[in-house]
Amino acid sequence: MGSSRLRLFAKAICDSARHRHRHPHPHRHHRILHPTHAHTLSEMHSLSKMEEENGEVKNKEKITRLLFCGSHFPAAETYTREYLKDYPFIQVDDVPHKDVPGVIQNYSMCIVKMMKLDSDILSRAEKMKLVLQYGVGLEGVDIDSATKFGIKVARIPSHVTGNAASCAEMAIYLMLGLLRKQNEMQISIKLGKVGDPVGETLLGKTVFILGYGNIGIELAKRLRPFGVKIIASKRSWATQSQDSCQSNVQNCSTENLVDEKCVHEDIHKFASIADIVVCCVHLNSETVGIVNKSFISSMRKGALLVNIARGGLLDYEAVSYSLESGHLGGLGIDVAWTEPFDPDDPILKFNNVIITPHVAGVTEYSYRSMAKVVGDVAIQLHEGKPLTGIEFVN
Repeated sequence: MGSSRLRLFAKAICDSARHRHRHPHPHRHHRILHPTHAHTLSEMHSLSKMEEENGEVKNKEKITRLLFCGSHFPAAETYTREYLKDYPFIQVDDVPHKDVPGVIQNYSMCIVKMMKLDSDILSRAEKMKLVLQYGVGLEGVDIDSATKFGIKVARIPSHVTGNAASCAEMAIYLMLGLLRKQNEMQISIKLGKVGDPVGETLLGKTVFILGYGNIGIELAKRLRPFGVKIIASKRSWATQSQDSCQSNVQNCSTENLVDEKCVHEDIHKFASIADIVVCCVHLNSETVGIVNKSFISSMRKGALLVNIARGGLLDYEAVSYSLESGHLGGLGIDVAWTEPFDPDDPILKFNNVIITPHVAGVTEYSYRSMAKVVGDVAIQLHEGKPLTGIEFVN
């Protein structure tokens, strides 16, 4: 090959090398500019998944703090901690009542229990999103103030957790304890007596359920096999036309458990024909002190009074006087005017009084069910999801 031809060949090789250096493989260049290539889509999906996982990690690294107010009902936080043991990003604390005002600003969610959450305390709850009761009673919460401060307030529906059923069972326990003279039986044991005292049966009695809500319904279901007559009061009852029953079968079936029905205005009339009155009504401004001197005076002499709802429904002085006079045949209460109940209260001198320490709804079944509701809501709150399984009141 001549020298001139060699020089041209060498120049062509150099030009080709420079061209390849400036312009990489056209297909690779195409993949970079156009991410529609299948392999690039896979890479993008992986990247998106990594970003999503990183977001979840960051979300879990954030701590959502849950506050239980006070030392009463300790099983509430015990079961909730147990349910949330695999969720380290939910922190569960229980704080004495006196310390709540100083720490409430650090929490996103609060279980109120027996704490009084007034406007002053709620104004300090800067991070608070939800005040929830481990049960149904919210009379200790200033709901209007909570609303003003942008805090949601809710309860746990009793009919889905076993709480209503547990309370109904306690009502029957107190009725049977009074009818069979529980305290007098203990005295007989200590004195070595056999076959004394003489008790009474539920069979044939008329039971007045004051407040036919979730607990009242569960109580009626359980009373039926005892052979009693059930009368009940409710703010309003479903009409019993065929069309209405077809559209609301459950309502009609539960109301059919009741032999006679009345509204609030007729409660004194129903009290006068009952052997046992059971308070199941919610405590509010309309019902506070509803069982007063007038109500008890309308009851049959020797009738029994049972309360598994709230202590504030009963007028203490009226109840005490009626026990002293013998007009009231017996008192069975799971809730009191002041809690904890004073062990030296003079009302305890009566043998026909049975008091339990606000444990009607405190059963393993109901508390584990409510712990699941609380735990699930805390997780939803942490993840920014809608809160389910609870009943909002504002």
